[in-house]
Amino acid sequence: MVIISIATMGIMAFLFAALLAFADHKLKVVIDPRIEAINAILPQANCGACGFPGCMGYATALVEQDAATNGCAAGGPAAAGQIATILGKSSGPTEKRVARVHCRGDETATARKAPYRGIATCRAASLVGGGDKVCAFGCLGYGDCTTVCPFAAIRMGDHGLPEVDAAACTGCGLCVKACPKGILELHPENQSVLVFCRSHDNPRVSRATCKNACLGCGICVRACGSTGAIELDHDLAVVRNASAIGPEYLPGLAKCPTKAIGSVPQPSLPAS
Repeated sequence: MVIISIATMGIMAFLFAALLAFADHKLKVVIDPRIEAINAILPQANCGACGFPGCMGYATALVEQDAATNGCAAGGPAAAGQIATILGKSSGPTEKRVARVHCRGDETATARKAPYRGIATCRAASLVGGGDKVCAFGCLGYGDCTTVCPFAAIRMGDHGLPEVDAAACTGCGLCVKACPKGILELHPENQSVLVFCRSHDNPRVSRATCKNACLGCGICVRACGSTGAIELDHDLAVVRNASAIGPEYLPGLAKCPTKAIGSVPQPSLPAS
């Protein structure tokens, strides 16, 4: 009886093993080796800036959906070049972009309307009357942008404004998406002139709410002459063509009474 039981169990084990082996052979998912090779190149930040669900999702899309080889901002030109080599195609033009802060309304330039007692995030604060800053367009200073950055490239400065380390920034755009006030934007790293204000209030209100606000005076527009590089949009200066702003125009831009336009400051984060 014991021998029969052992034999039966042995036969069943053999049959189950054979069934599993057959299923593994028939149902095995074969992954294109190029996908694994590309995934190994990617930085594994899984930031989603490429538009796909993580690095493996982007690697799969490159092979199966013909996605652009220069879609990984975090990997930059180096990753784009290696990916193109694996796929046997051109990587296309790749220009590093970095996040820039379009606000100088720090704690020394503007004030709070009232103490905010809610959840200490910009997103939550903005839901309460647009935020607790007197300027309705300025940075709220609760650091949502720093929280989402997977590269430690942005921090809150001493006076309540975010500071971006251009060398560490990969241009993934997560901080841009996280800011409810839209004061963060991605720009080519070599673009040196920006407007550090987002206020569309009339000049009188802008001046009353922030001493560093753009006043819509047009000095910067006139400084660039007929180039059309800078225009006024509802009392706010806007750079339309940064490449047209040559060094000869910088002295004129420096006459901005509130320094709401000028060269990009590039503070470096201290070593941790």
